[in-house]
Amino acid sequence: MREFVLIAPYTIDFREAEPAPLRPDEVRVRTILSGIKHGTELTLYEGKTPFLHKRFDPGLRLFMDDESQSFYPTFLGSWAVGDVIEVGADIRNFAVGDRVFGPMPHRPENVTQTARLYHLGELDPAAAVFTDPGIFALTAVQDAQIKVGDHVAVFGMGALGLLAVQFARMNGAETVIAVDLLPDRLELAREFGADYALNPKDGDVSLEIKRLTGDKGVDAAIEISGSVAALQSAIRAVQPCGLIVAASYYKGQQSIELGAEWHHNRLTLISSMPVWGMPHRCAPLWSLARVEQTVIRLLRAGKIATAPMVSAVFAYEDAADAYRTISASPEQYIKTVFEYA
Repeated sequence: MREFVLIAPYTIDFREAEPAPLRPDEVRVRTILSGIKHGTELTLYEGKTPFLHKRFDPGLRLFMDDESQSFYPTFLGSWAVGDVIEVGADIRNFAVGDRVFGPMPHRPENVTQTARLYHLGELDPAAAVFTDPGIFALTAVQDAQIKVGDHVAVFGMGALGLLAVQFARMNGAETVIAVDLLPDRLELAREFGADYALNPKDGDVSLEIKRLTGDKGVDAAIEISGSVAALQSAIRAVQPCGLIVAASYYKGQQSIELGAEWHHNRLTLISSMPVWGMPHRCAPLWSLARVEQTVIRLLRAGKIATAPMVSAVFAYEDAADAYRTISASPEQYIKTVFEYA
């Protein structure tokens, strides 16, 4: 089996790998499709992650300086679809031949436990890999505490932002305002339910959002582009005592002004990051497992539009070209998938 690993920034290497042994509580899955996670994976690919020179201490919940650690080589990937080709002795709910999906890296074959493995059924394989961005987008919308009648702005119309537009509408938002620099993505946002689509190239979007909401501002702004400039605009766009939810992975050392609108309007800035052992903010009624299962039910029911977001399909063997291409022109891609021979 040939698998690829990231051995250094911007460097993908294919190598021969032996199939992993199968334990009684695991299944072996032959991959047919997997989805690239543009935010996190591109950060790792470009070497812009804090894990490069720091170690995350899970007890202290701190990044600690550690130049001695070796981050590379590392695997990439988040969710994949495939066929079960072998089951462990203790497995009862999956059988050889079942088509499944769940959190698995980009590999032709994965051995995995079944706690987060799902039968594909009638769900389109390309839609199934939107489970991961769906989890982040739905958590961000829930962190924004959106209620019927609220006015909401979503900054960044990548996969997460376009999903957040749809979830905000489902959650009862009266007005949904989409913000992005790319006209094609703004057009998709309108298709997915945004009432207004604003481009920062056309002027001060924060001021325009104020005007669209009777000079008050939105109740909540979700920043999901990874741009600190967009986060600053989100802070300026909410009304006093409003919420700003930062759902992005911000790269490198960047600064933000907290002495202006954030301070004077008594705003709340929330980090929305539903991984690394974080509980749901509405626990115990909600858990991250419930968020995941909700996203999957909505995908199965066809209540979330995903197909227009698939920008490109690459063969798994062309992984190096795929990452290089996406890194060079990220604006051209919303969601990219690998197909396996």
